[in-house]
Amino acid sequence: MKTFLLIYNPVAGAGEFKHRLDEFIAAMRARECLVMPLRTDSKEDVPILLSIIKIMPVDGVLAAGGDGTIHETANYLLTENIDVPLGIIPYGTSNDMAAFLDLPKELDACAEIFAAGYNKALDVGMVNGMYFLNVASAGLLSSVGHSVDRTLKSTLGKLAYYLKGFEEVPRFRTIPMKITADGRVIEDNMVLFLVMNGGIVGSFTKLAPQARMDDGKLDVVIVHRCSLRKMAGIMISLLSGTHFAHKEVEHIQAAEILIESGLAIGSDLDGELGPELPLKIRVVPQRLRVYMKAD
Repeated sequence: MKTFLLIYNPVAGAGEFKHRLDEFIAAMRARECLVMPLRTDSKEDVPILLSIIKIMPVDGVLAAGGDGTIHETANYLLTENIDVPLGIIPYGTSNDMAAFLDLPKELDACAEIFAAGYNKALDVGMVNGMYFLNVASAGLLSSVGHSVDRTLKSTLGKLAYYLKGFEEVPRFRTIPMKITADGRVIEDNMVLFLVMNGGIVGSFTKLAPQARMDDGKLDVVIVHRCSLRKMAGIMISLLSGTHFAHKEVEHIQAAEILIESGLAIGSDLDGELGPELPLKIRVVPQRLRVYMKAD
């Protein structure tokens, strides 16, 4: 019998998963898998709860919630050098990594993947000693995930992110930044930058069509300074994936990236608050094993 630890966020995605917890446990038990559920009420709980893995070996760790829950769970495994596969049950308002990897939300399908045991080693990003799975960012949109009201997220879901993003446009300001990517230097006043391991951020699809999570590269999307009117147009084009038609939008790939600014600018890692600039970012190839559908 395979054994799994399950970290679940009871409020993620309007709290739907907690009402289906028994259904998931039954689906796993039907496949001869034992699940030990651990409820987390804050991100500070995650390392405390997962520390049980040091005295009780398991076949895998499962995380049910949004990108924040996945981020905290993966960071514990990576920081503690615990080499067990991570299983993702995408039950948050936004599940960008799961969407990019085409992971199912249906509980029976999730149970089938975990029980089968197939997993793949994926790249992760590291910034100033912290790991991220999907994206590191700063500038316009980077604070949207923190400022969206929880009730609004529960009611409107992904639409809440879109509405908040458009609300931020009239207040945007450019940031003087210097980005050094594998030796190439880009220095300008910028509206935002995204350093992506995957290609979906904030539920916006096709932000980096070439992105892969196993290519040893990170994808950098930069929006250079532009007028308010132009920025509104770029925001709309993000929804359709046509943003690269704008000359103000630039895309590069790199393994090592340094981002600097003369201003005190905070960052965002997978929807969680990250360190202030400067950011020393690098890709760590094939660092995290993730349960996936077999090729």
